[in-house]
Amino acid sequence: MKICVVGAGAIGGYLAVKLAQMGHEVSVVIRGANLLAVREHGLKLVMSDGVEHVAKVQATDRIADLGVQDIVILGMKAHQVAAVAADIPALLGPDSIIVTAQNGMPWWYFHKHGGQYQDRRIEAVDPGGVVSSHLDVARVIGCIIYPACEMAAPGVIQHIEGNRFTIGELDGADTPRIRMLADVLRQAGFKAPIASDIRSEIWIKLWGNLSFNPISALTHATLVDICEFAPSRELAARMMREGQAIGEKMGVNFKVSLDKRIDGAAAVGKHKTSMLQDVEAGRPIELEALVGSVIELGRITDTPTPNIEAVYALAALLARNLKDANGRLRIQAPDLS
Repeated sequence: MKICVVGAGAIGGYLAVKLAQMGHEVSVVIRGANLLAVREHGLKLVMSDGVEHVAKVQATDRIADLGVQDIVILGMKAHQVAAVAADIPALLGPDSIIVTAQNGMPWWYFHKHGGQYQDRRIEAVDPGGVVSSHLDVARVIGCIIYPACEMAAPGVIQHIEGNRFTIGELDGADTPRIRMLADVLRQAGFKAPIASDIRSEIWIKLWGNLSFNPISALTHATLVDICEFAPSRELAARMMREGQAIGEKMGVNFKVSLDKRIDGAAAVGKHKTSMLQDVEAGRPIELEALVGSVIELGRITDTPTPNIEAVYALAALLARNLKDANGRLRIQAPDLS
C-alpha cells in the first residue's frame, strides 16, 4: 500500500519505519535537519531493547510531490495541522483515508457526535475552521497514541516503551476500512484495537495529557517524579477531576479510576512528556490541544476549571517567553571535570 506519514517526528517516524519494513511504499513529509538525515542515511529506529532498524523511505518537504496515497497518517503535533491542512487533499484519491495521530483533543471531536454538541467547532484545535474546511471528515479515522518515543538525533527515533495505537471510526461503526487499517498496523507489529467509542478512549489519554504534560514542562519532572511527589500528584488529580467532569457532561465513560490512570503514568518511569521534550528542544508546545481545548470545553459545558486554567496560564507564559527568546530550557548537572 502507499502510505504517507505527514510529520515523521518521534511517533510518526516510529510508524513509518515499522510500516516500511512490511514492504509498504512509505513516504514521509519532514523538514530541515531531519529531511537531510533521512535522505542521506534513511530513517532510523532504535527500539527499547537496543535493536536498530533503518528504513529507506521517500522523504520530502513538499506534500504535492507525493501523489495519491491509500493511507495518510497525520503524525505532526496538533498545532501543526492547520498549516498543512490545505495541502493534504493532494494526497487523496476516492478511497484514501486520513488517520489523525495527534495527542490531545482532535479537531473532529464533535463531528458525527450526535446530541446537543453536534458539529460544534473547537477553536483551540481548529482555529477559524481552517482544518475542518480542508479535511473531509468522512475520510477520518481516529487514532490514540500510547507509545513513548523521542527524537534522539535528526532522522533517529528512540523508542521508550509501548506499541499500541487504538483506532476507531468517529461514529463507532465496524467498517471494512477500519479492519483494513487494523490489519496493516498489526502486521507491522503494533497492537491496534478497534474502539467502538473512540471519544471515551481519547479522554482516557487526554486525562493524563492535560495534567502531566504542562506540569512536566513547568517543573522538568518525568512522569514517575510527578506521580510520586505528593503535591504534584494531587495537583494532577485536581486537574483530572475537572477534566472528568467535562467529559462526563459530554457522555464520556471513564472506564478506569483516576488513581489507576495516575499509577499507569508512573509505571512508564523516567519518561519526559512530549511537552517537556519540546521545551528542552526549543520547539512550540502542544498547549492548546492538550490544555486550552479542555478549558474551552469547560466553557461550552459550563464546567469550572480553576486548576487547569492556573497551570495553563503558567505554561502559556513559559511558551511565550521561550518563543520571544528563541530559547530552550533544560536542567543540567554542572560539569565538574
